[in-house]
Amino acid sequence: METQELYDQPFRELLEEDGGLPGVAELQTLFAEGSYVEAVEPPSWGELSADLASIQQDRHNDYTRRALMRMPVLLRQLHGALEASSTEEEREHAYRMLARAYGNTAQLTYRFGWFSLASSGLDRMEQTAAFSGQPLLSAHALQQRALILLSHAAYDTAQQLVQRSLDLIPVDPRDENSVALSGSAHLRGAMIAARDRNKTRAEEHLQEAARFGDMVGHESTTYDTNFGPGNVEIHRVAVALETGDPGQAARLGSQIRIPGDVKATRVGHHWQDVARAWTLSGDYAAVLKALDSARRVAPQQTRYHPHVHETVHAIAAAQRRSSGTLAHFSAWLGIKH
Repeated sequence: METQELYDQPFRELLEEDGGLPGVAELQTLFAEGSYVEAVEPPSWGELSADLASIQQDRHNDYTRRALMRMPVLLRQLHGALEASSTEEEREHAYRMLARAYGNTAQLTYRFGWFSLASSGLDRMEQTAAFSGQPLLSAHALQQRALILLSHAAYDTAQQLVQRSLDLIPVDPRDENSVALSGSAHLRGAMIAARDRNKTRAEEHLQEAARFGDMVGHESTTYDTNFGPGNVEIHRVAVALETGDPGQAARLGSQIRIPGDVKATRVGHHWQDVARAWTLSGDYAAVLKALDSARRVAPQQTRYHPHVHETVHAIAAAQRRSSGTLAHFSAWLGIKH
């Protein structure tokens, strides 16, 4: 049994009801081709960059299925651009774009619970980043790998990768790239420590992340980190939840003001965490309010996320009679009581 099946992911029946998940079969074929990926003729560099930016924007704005559908063609075009490169500068540029595209592929497939595909995407990201001329891309890949290991409860190795990522980043307070990547690494480390129930270490990572967040002063998009003060506060709530203080997580999570530049999927995940926290605290009206907030900002992510399904099942089990609001939300999730 694969890890995603333990988490009841992906929700294949629900996805099929919604039209399936275009792109997954094509990605499976592409990864199976190994080092013999069938390249296609690429458009201009400008068009390739615009397509990658558009897919990344779709991922952040909760159009994940559309982004995933577009990714296989872009990857083959980028391999075509690599084959057509005639100078070292062009080759490095192609490798940088491939590393970023494979990193996005990993995050897209991870979101739908395809952990094996996400791991394959990270393999390719690491391979291409090594030839990109940008060591920070390798640092970013290590952070993404740590997230995959978090899902496998491999906490020690995940923390080692966070530290290796930090070791690759020459911190310069004037360089947003290094500051945002360092802060992002510490947020990853905080979540790993929290899941491992190491509250002291999680707080240490949060303190460092807050320091880097103050340096940035906004939600940075550099290296696809989306790191900044708002993201630090969101992670503070998640750490409280994972380290066994759902009451604090629920109160803090409901009260914080999330900056407008935080991405939709990150905000949606926050409200999912708040809903879990209120569930553990026994305030079911607050749970549904938080779930409605999650659905409003990131409906696709909310519909398919296992924690949301677990939360709704928990409310239904705790209440003798299902409220109309709960029944309506359950029906939207495809849950039949």
